[in-house]
Amino acid sequence: MTRIAVIEDDQPTSNQLAGWIRSARSGIVIDQWFTRDDAEAALAREHYDAVVLDIELGRERHAGVALINAINKRHQGTPVLVVSAMPAAIYRSIMKALDAWDYLQKTTFEEADFIETFLDILRTTQAQTPQATDTGAADALVLDPLWQRTPTWRGERINLPLTAQRILATLHQRCGEVVSYDDLFEVVKSGRNRDNVRKHVSTIREALREVDPGFEGIENVPMRGFRWVDTAASPARRK
Repeated sequence: MTRIAVIEDDQPTSNQLAGWIRSARSGIVIDQWFTRDDAEAALAREHYDAVVLDIELGRERHAGVALINAINKRHQGTPVLVVSAMPAAIYRSIMKALDAWDYLQKTTFEEADFIETFLDILRTTQAQTPQATDTGAADALVLDPLWQRTPTWRGERINLPLTAQRILATLHQRCGEVVSYDDLFEVVKSGRNRDNVRKHVSTIREALREVDPGFEGIENVPMRGFRWVDTAASPARRK
């Protein structure tokens, strides 16, 4: 059974988040914690499939940061969704550096935004997708299904934003198939248009070519979408 921790010191907000989670998926067990001490104790004894937390708990401005560090130490890979009133322009990059899944700033998002993000977490963590798909010893793309670690191509790290990683995973999982623009819109949270998807694909190609200048593994299918082609037979070329 899926178990979620909601760590939020404001009880009405905590109850609202818990209610949204229940409406998103039935059969979820939700533990609500209101202080850092109680949350730390729970994290030490329980395994959670995901954690939703605020940064500021009581008078401790950055209690959530300490809790994320504790989660990374004890339960590495557990996705953390941060919901805070702190300005996203400042704190989103900080939370990303701490390997948080995503950052939602209070008063700037709707219930639908929260539920979409939360369901995205559940779909990913509960999918039985292997962390690495091996198409040959010389041609392996390694992706972390929790998006907590940098992907690698042929043993070398590739730097990609989260949305580009999701597009890359979708193309790779459907190797040989044409993945339509409509299908790719499903993994793009904002800017759901063809130009934006093409920009993400261009970013993916550039990142892969930084470590493998001969990379030609993504084909453009005019008017339809993109296709990942098996490049296992092609030797890697290095700079």
